[in-house]
Amino acid sequence: MSDLGPEQQGLVDALEAEYAAVFAYGVVAAFSNPTRADLVASNTAAHRARRDATIDALQAASVTVPLPDPAYASPFPVTDAVSATRLAAQAEIDTCVAWRSLIERSQSGGTREMGVQALTDAAVRLAMWQQILGVTPSSTAFPGQP
Repeated sequence: MSDLGPEQQGLVDALEAEYAAVFAYGVVAAFSNPTRADLVASNTAAHRARRDATIDALQAASVTVPLPDPAYASPFPVTDAVSATRLAAQAEIDTCVAWRSLIERSQSGGTREMGVQALTDAAVRLAMWQQILGVTPSSTAFPGQP
């Protein structure tokens, strides 16, 4: 049983999603179309920055920051550029879910604002990957809904 409040647990969950996204983008980089290297690098940097900001928020709340797992399982085999693009989209879906959950559980304006910005950023990245995959529509009205 966790001694964390809902907001703190939401931050931990969001951090774990960011850890997984950073890992996933490493796989994406290995299999992605080389013409998308800058896009993959900027998305990776965005997730690293969000991870670091979440760590800072947890430390400010005096919450023990969990360490990342040594590795993460992909939800499907990644063997080419198309499956790498699908993994990037899945990483964004997962972070959207985590950040939306934080927004729902947040009790302070600062945490809610952090969650809204993170959800927005992830939703924009997801729409871009969906567009690359040819998914129509490429965005949803309420990103992060389970």
